[in-house]
Amino acid sequence: MHQISDIQKDTLSLVKLALAEDIGRGDMTSLGCLEPYPIKAKIIAKSDGVLSGVEAALLPFEIVDSANKVAFVKKNGGSFKCGDVIAEIDGFNQTVLTTERVALNFLAHLSGVASLTRKFVDKVKESGAKARIIDTRKTIPGMRRLEKAAVLHGGGVNHRMGLYDMMLIKDNHIAAAGSITKAMEFAREYLQTPEFRLQFDMKEEDVEIEIEITNEQQLKEAIDCGIKRLLLDNQTIDSLNKLAALAKEIDKKVKLEASGGVNLENVAQVAKTGVDFISIGALTHSAPASDFSLEVID
Repeated sequence: MHQISDIQKDTLSLVKLALAEDIGRGDMTSLGCLEPYPIKAKIIAKSDGVLSGVEAALLPFEIVDSANKVAFVKKNGGSFKCGDVIAEIDGFNQTVLTTERVALNFLAHLSGVASLTRKFVDKVKESGAKARIIDTRKTIPGMRRLEKAAVLHGGGVNHRMGLYDMMLIKDNHIAAAGSITKAMEFAREYLQTPEFRLQFDMKEEDVEIEIEITNEQQLKEAIDCGIKRLLLDNQTIDSLNKLAALAKEIDKKVKLEASGGVNLENVAQVAKTGVDFISIGALTHSAPASDFSLEVID
């Protein structure tokens, strides 16, 4: 039997919620002005970008009226230019017009995430650095899987999906525990408990641990604890250069993630410091929407 993935479940749930929110008791304008009649329509790009959200844009048309047939000309991850045809629609005037805004909202937001991600990825590539652009948990509630898929479509990489699939020990955890060493002692003790294995269905050795460090002393302490991934948050370019050089000198296998204050103007500089990952919350919480329109052609 075909298994429905988590992202498919999320997409279906979100689309149904969006349709209920927008249509409510019905589309009084289309019902009042139109006699049901078959039409052809197209979704047209009104900006340049990278496409994402095809599944979420397709579902509304099918849910509202199974007679509507939508064929996407462009695929997720594909580039588009202003004026390009994104999808072709055969359906009925009332239900196509009733559905268009929900479909375009998903397409515009998720393509905006993919498009902004691609801009960051291209900036790093042009710099000659090898850093990868990754996302964060700063997502619209309920849309995390779709937004993280959009980051992938833009050429980025996903960080943890949530609080349940890796350990990220940040400054507040360290302060509450007393030190990096203490935090790691507590963490490793917990990972060996039956309670951990039962709740998370994971083995200790399968859990990735990342620690946030702010200075050279913390960097050395974290590496001494056996940590192989460090988060360098809100550092200057000078600090990133120094910390990255020191980390690689101590242990070449240590992976470094830079975050905080990264934008399209400085991302190339950040990448050139030698970090392996650059995490950017703006990919999901501040991506400008791509622009699309639905046009009836027949």
